Amino acid sequence: MATKRDYYEVLGVSKGASDEELKKAYRKLAIKYHPDKNPGDKEAEEKFKELAEAYDVLSDPQKRQRYDQFGHAGVGSSAAGGGGFSGGGMSMEDIFSRFGDLFGGGGFDFGGFGGFSGGGGRHVMRGSDLRARVRLNLEEIDKGVEKKLKVKKQVACTHCHGEGTNDKDGKQTCGTCHGSGVVISAQRGIFGMVQTQSVCPTCEGSGEVITKPCSYCKGKGTQIGEEVVTFRIPAGVSEGMQLNVSGKGNAGPRGGEPGDLHIIIQEEEDPNLIRNGNDLIYNLLVSIPTAAQGGSVEVPTIGGKARVTIAAGTQPGKVLRLRSKGLPSVNGYGRGDLLINVNVFIPKLDEKADASVLGEMSGSAFQPTEEARKEIDQHYRQMLR
Repeated sequence: MATKRDYYEVLGVSKGASDEELKKAYRKLAIKYHPDKNPGDKEAEEKFKELAEAYDVLSDPQKRQRYDQFGHAGVGSSAAGGGGFSGGGMSMEDIFSRFGDLFGGGGFDFGGFGGFSGGGGRHVMRGSDLRARVRLNLEEIDKGVEKKLKVKKQVACTHCHGEGTNDKDGKQTCGTCHGSGVVISAQRGIFGMVQTQSVCPTCEGSGEVITKPCSYCKGKGTQIGEEVVTFRIPAGVSEGMQLNVSGKGNAGPRGGEPGDLHIIIQEEEDPNLIRNGNDLIYNLLVSIPTAAQGGSVEVPTIGGKARVTIAAGTQPGKVLRLRSKGLPSVNGYGRGDLLINVNVFIPKLDEKADASVLGEMSGSAFQPTEEARKEIDQHYRQMLR
């Protein structure tokens, strides 16, 4: 499979481009590669689709934010089970339907170019988006993971198959928009008459009105149902990040395209490791003899353990670093480190304790406990919040 080009590069704009700059760049290049201007030219058609895909992502603030965070992994169609992140694979009909208003009905004259009528002129209402939260542990964040969710949502009515009626004569052409699905209004501006189009309020963009509604869905074309959605979460995500599973939201009324499913990432607290960006922190407690004489100790890592050397005379607060033992960057570049904060365990002795106890530093009273280590852990977690 060919590597996708950077969307900003496709449109020839900088990463800080404004909405207006994006629109101008897309319109200019879309005119150049429009199929009506390049009949039979497959390369031009592919460029035209590539432009539309790039503009679809960058013109949407949420999609653009995910693209800037994750690259193509956040908006591509790579997830399993047909529930990919929104983005690629746009058909010519999708393009004309979604972006036709950039060229027609808004004061632009394309000199006879066809196809920008919005898929026959209809703008059927899209289903609403849904949100779901997914909890991940550090191992899942480290490697990326495939997840399945059972989603309760609006699906196509099983009685009328989403049509809103069971009668073949149960629909008629909308009298408001005359079947186009849109209404056009004109107003005079400083540059002359400007036409705008909007979804027909009577038929909600379908071009038809229901005269004999389905008894089950009352003409809506949808009902409450469930779907198991499968999707893949890339490695390196963090708390609060949002991923988009395209087309897995509520079904649109009367055949409208479905909305999207927004996945909100939540991190489970690890019992040993504390996350700070892509770095991981482990609070190590050593005994006084180990700090004074040095030694080798075992520390936890993601999915395993590692041994580190404590130099003789190590002082409390010393930080050891294990390179590339942290979490991967979500954009695929580099990996964080594991930082080991060395703390020396000093036990609390009874006032009546024999002074000779101090000479028995290797005794059990001087060995660090997990309870004491967790107290230090809690202190660090509070500092990072």
